[in-house]
Amino acid sequence: KALQLLGVMSQIRALPNTISFNAAISACEKSGEWERGLKVVAVMSQSKVELDEITFSAAISTCGKCGEWEKALQLLSMMAQSKVESDTITFNASINAYEKGHEW
Repeated sequence: KALQLLGVMSQIRALPNTISFNAAISACEKSGEWERGLKVVAVMSQSKVELDEITFSAAISTCGKCGEWEKALQLLSMMAQSKVESDTITFNASINAYEKGHEW
């Protein structure tokens, strides 16, 4: 439903912002849809919407919950390239992703 809301927002010319996209990524985490979560990150990037530490932490956590530790690592790298500062939540999400992928 969160992803549908993003679609409705664009239809009524209410542009989604970082907060609404982050909420959609978190919804993907709750439903175990890591691929959709990554698509939201891609749309944000293409739409020139700011990706912040919450964006990356939520996306890393989404991948981690689904055992996609390699994708989590890619997001952590992308975060550094984007010059977004990592925080404790980001590192915890990364560690959890590696653990679930049996890489820790």
